[in-house]
Amino acid sequence: MTGHEYIRRLAGDRRVSRDPRQHWPELERIPQDWSLNVWVRVVSAFTSYGAEHRRLRNMIAPSFTPRRTEALRPRVQEIVDGLITSLETADPGEPVDLRAEFAYIIPNEVICELFGVPADMRAWTRRVMDAVLNTGASPQEARAAYAEMWACMRALADVKRVRPGDDMTTELIAARDGDFAFDEDQLISTLVLMIGAGSETAVNLIAKAVHALITRPDQLALVREGKASWDDVIEETLRVEGPIMHMPLRYAVEDIDLDGVRIRRGEPIILAFGAAGRDPALHGEDADAFDLTRTEREHLAFGYGVHFCLGAPLARMEAAVALPALFERFPDIRPASGVEGPVPQASFIANGHRSLPVHLKPVA
Repeated sequence: MTGHEYIRRLAGDRRVSRDPRQHWPELERIPQDWSLNVWVRVVSAFTSYGAEHRRLRNMIAPSFTPRRTEALRPRVQEIVDGLITSLETADPGEPVDLRAEFAYIIPNEVICELFGVPADMRAWTRRVMDAVLNTGASPQEARAAYAEMWACMRALADVKRVRPGDDMTTELIAARDGDFAFDEDQLISTLVLMIGAGSETAVNLIAKAVHALITRPDQLALVREGKASWDDVIEETLRVEGPIMHMPLRYAVEDIDLDGVRIRRGEPIILAFGAAGRDPALHGEDADAFDLTRTEREHLAFGYGVHFCLGAPLARMEAAVALPALFERFPDIRPASGVEGPVPQASFIANGHRSLPVHLKPVA
């Protein structure tokens, strides 16, 4: 489904489930080395509904309230300021990969701190999460990525059991080991979901916003002239370049008639959230255009309904801190010349760049 209205309707439809074990008869025919296995078979708030979903979501939600998100702003500002100081030492004649050196680091540092990932585990955590998001991997690579990701999250849980802290992983373990009916697979799956998706959305939001502005000088001028705000930049980026393309899969619990189209019970459904913001029926014939003066900016970049992304306020806040700071310090930032431009991620799920080569300063 690619239309905004159809995606919204199905995302909130009680006749649609995300539990393949109950509602996808073909599941057992899917090979274990399928690159989407981790996203389809995961057992967490990501796939649950009803009382089970409320139970899991209620455990996680307190860490992402507006108040707790806002309390993180000084730390996000500190990370951003430190990265910008480092970027100032870059050779003006050499391109800088702004995704790797800026957009990628900010959300990853924040989410690792929230979940108490030790410093010596963070590079490993990032690497395995990147590998799992690469849905273009070979079956062998997918199988290896899945196994290593599971081992990494299990190692994190083991560390936090020995050295608990004031972090989300410790809280989840306390629930798992206490009276909360929360099994080990759900614990590990929840860590995968929150640490992986919790950073990827903001990474892509920041990088896509930068790319949109440096390739559209007229839109950047609107911001600098005070005719558009940074919030406008963030919401238009989320509309045109939503950080998540698809979140597989959903399944019809019963036959569903959608304006004359029959979705049969047990059929898998893909909701293309990345396409919802470019729907001509809602956004007009210029739906693909990045336009900060647009009045209709509705999107589903963070999902819809009971599975709406808990980390949406955090991703928006991180972008709201990072973008103005970057463009204030480097007003002449532009796409790097003489090198290959941004290459899309090999991912069915994430809508991002592998790299974002830029020049931060004028070349003498």
